[in-house]
Amino acid sequence: MGSLLNPGHKPLPAGVTPAQEGDESYMLSRLADVVNWGRKYSLWPYPFGTACCGIEMMAVLGGRFDLSRYGAELVRFSPRQADMMIVAGTISIKMAPIIKKIYDQMAEPRWVVSMGACASSGGFYNNYCTLQGVDEVIPVDVYVPGCPPHPQALLHSVMALQDKIASGNTFERGRKQILIEGLADVPARPPMVMR
Repeated sequence: MGSLLNPGHKPLPAGVTPAQEGDESYMLSRLADVVNWGRKYSLWPYPFGTACCGIEMMAVLGGRFDLSRYGAELVRFSPRQADMMIVAGTISIKMAPIIKKIYDQMAEPRWVVSMGACASSGGFYNNYCTLQGVDEVIPVDVYVPGCPPHPQALLHSVMALQDKIASGNTFERGRKQILIEGLADVPARPPMVMR
């Protein structure tokens, strides 16, 4: 059963222990462990769905899969109120500065989940207008494989992200970190000629 200090029956964060004498009126911990424990169960996702992966992302928010069980129920459509961006679907070159601007407007700490083959690597769209992975523009924390991935895969990625948040370790995100200013670093594509 839960105690007065842990009524939700959730496991205590790593490093937090009740008093050893059996008296649960105080706990010993580090502030960082408690803060990371709170962040782990209070993710506010920002959905960036552009293709079929967006439909699977919507299914995760429904009653059958219920993302709210993992503390990520408050879907925010304002980047200033969100701390986890879920990029689901194909990202074109023209969307690159927009997604970078949205990412920059999100509050720190912020996390990114790249959902599906198109968002992670460009998928089968190896052409002049498709970004070959959203990690060319913003750093990615968790990649979800599949085309489109099952809703269970997105749930698993949220749990993996929660484990990373709870550990409190700094980890390198994405294949590479590139900071761009507008379209300066995005490779230029030749204009399409219609005949």
